[in-house]
Amino acid sequence: MSSTQRPSPPYRVIAAEIRARIERGDLRPGDRVPSIRQIAQRWGVAVATATRAAAVLREEGLVEPRVGAGTVVSASAHGSHELPAKQATPEMPTAAELHGPGPAEQSAKRTRLLQAAIMVADTEGLDAVSMRRLAAHLGVGPMSLYRNVANKEELLMQMADSAFGEIVLPREGPEGWRAKLELIAREEWKLSRRHLWLPKVVSFTRPLLAPNMMAHTEWTLRALGGLGLSMATRMREALTIHALVLTAAASLAEEVDAEQRTGITLDQWRATQREQARKLPDRTKFPLLAEVPGGTAEDLNRLFEYGLARHLDGFAALIADSSNSEPRRGPDN
Repeated sequence: MSSTQRPSPPYRVIAAEIRARIERGDLRPGDRVPSIRQIAQRWGVAVATATRAAAVLREEGLVEPRVGAGTVVSASAHGSHELPAKQATPEMPTAAELHGPGPAEQSAKRTRLLQAAIMVADTEGLDAVSMRRLAAHLGVGPMSLYRNVANKEELLMQMADSAFGEIVLPREGPEGWRAKLELIAREEWKLSRRHLWLPKVVSFTRPLLAPNMMAHTEWTLRALGGLGLSMATRMREALTIHALVLTAAASLAEEVDAEQRTGITLDQWRATQREQARKLPDRTKFPLLAEVPGGTAEDLNRLFEYGLARHLDGFAALIADSSNSEPRRGPDN
């Protein structure tokens, strides 16, 4: 009996081809390797697949980012993996390092660090964010980054807060509580689609004390003022709106991760599922599911809008009920 070996996913095939070029000497230390966009165009794959291929080469130590030059072949890529890493020789600190940077310079360095971290998280995923990775991107020593953040947990908190700072909320906003909640929910949905890693950072049980994120909650609480609702109810509503956004964004992030792991796009996966469905012996077992139009469950943008609308319908009923009844004492009061 013979067994059929599963083919390697596309990103590993691409990484193997570039690795072979490095091992043959076609690409020498310091030479630029194809960028993510070039990989996507040359091999005809999605950007997520190209990103994963580049990540494999980086994890193997074959390539490294270099400021001003893009991604290049590492100096250790040709037959020196077995040698122990050379210990860095400590350098005498300069006078500026002894006294530390001024407030403006420190703020600028922190901004560059956060921009680099967000860029890496956006293109390669949150797992790719590390002090060593960011130091290589910025062309500095890893230890110097700890002057800006105490640890990775603080880095992630500042990344999330910086991302939320991209949204400029109007002071008053549109007329009416519903229009206000729709505004902030849609703005956060667009933000989460730009930064798919946000759902992994934001916590409801252990909220981050981040100024920009707290400003979003404060804005939502103010939008619910004058409705006769307790502060507890207003806070729960603010958290529920955030949860609607982050749940949809988490599903989108999981799809991108799946494509990177497998090299199979969503359209390719759907085609496989349709083929498998046609082979099922009893296609009448789920007649109602068979009537659902294709793409209904996969359209996350419409699912988000549907969930937001139905939730706000329910919240409107709660407001109407509370305005027509006497104040009740309970967990919300």
